[in-house]
Amino acid sequence: MDNNSSSSRSDRKFIERNRRNQMKALFSKLNSVVPHQSSGETTSRPDQIGEATNYIKNLQIKLEKMKEKRNNLIDIERSKNASMNIMGLKSPQFKIQQMGSALEVVLVTGLADYQFVFNETIRVLQEEGSDVVNASYTVVENAVFHTIHCQVGESANGALRISEEIKKFLYH
Repeated sequence: MDNNSSSSRSDRKFIERNRRNQMKALFSKLNSVVPHQSSGETTSRPDQIGEATNYIKNLQIKLEKMKEKRNNLIDIERSKNASMNIMGLKSPQFKIQQMGSALEVVLVTGLADYQFVFNETIRVLQEEGSDVVNASYTVVENAVFHTIHCQVGESANGALRISEEIKKFLYH
């Protein structure tokens, strides 16, 4: 019985030594993949685990931010593709937005008629009493995107009147 007890004790010691060696190897492996501050002193096992936990949490946060950024980029690409579809339309498109006395007119025209549409839009804006503050355009493939900023009176229906006048020369 004493021999059997000694054998079982040495088995337990052997199993425990293997477990410690395995844990030591796993700590070493974990420690090798986690960046450390170069302080020169050795870090205790609990501190190593704490650093690894914080590092993994930070990676998870970065991953979520990157996923969000990717989704935003996908949305931007979809909206670009949608605006490219506008270019295939034959007639010019426009949108007017009024914010108090400021008015923004966005026109999307083809390359062939962009000067005429732009000039007529400016004419309508001036006839309706608005002051053009800024006008710019961007050419993307076969489309010209115009942005015109104006000052108008405080009339609530100023944008509506201008919109009706622009529709008259664009679609009639």
